[in-house]
Amino acid sequence: MFERADDVVERVIQHLRRPVAIDPGLDARVLREIAQAPPTNRRGWPLWSALAAAAVLGAILIARPWSRDETNRSDLLQFVFVAPQAASVSLVGDFNDWDPARSPMQTAQGVWATAVRLAPGRYRYAFLVNGVDWRADPGAPTARDDEFGTASSVVTVGGRGS
Repeated sequence: MFERADDVVERVIQHLRRPVAIDPGLDARVLREIAQAPPTNRRGWPLWSALAAAAVLGAILIARPWSRDETNRSDLLQFVFVAPQAASVSLVGDFNDWDPARSPMQTAQGVWATAVRLAPGRYRYAFLVNGVDWRADPGAPTARDDEFGTASSVVTVGGRGS
């Protein structure tokens, strides 16, 4: 009748790991609708219309930087780790110089998560639990043993078309 806690956590993890599809035509549709909206009075558009246009423009600038150089492209990756008994968890790896202060994770009932923007490439990473316990990601490929003997995982961020 009731699901085990492990089953619920596993379902949450699977849900969080699913890729998010973003409609590439959204920006064009929103701008088209704004351009077609008639002004409501002679003094120009009302304040809410100007604010909406500014919000859309801000979203476009954030989501699509003006650089056309594909080598500067980066992807936002979400990392999830289940540690119900942990007081703190940080994501550490090649991408943040293994510094736990740069990628602390937030928790919701023992499921820890954070998002990091990564350029295309291959990265080693681990989770640092309670500031002392290094753990590999159980849902990712394991990295070859490093010279320090700590467990770590590998994530590969694709280039074009990823």
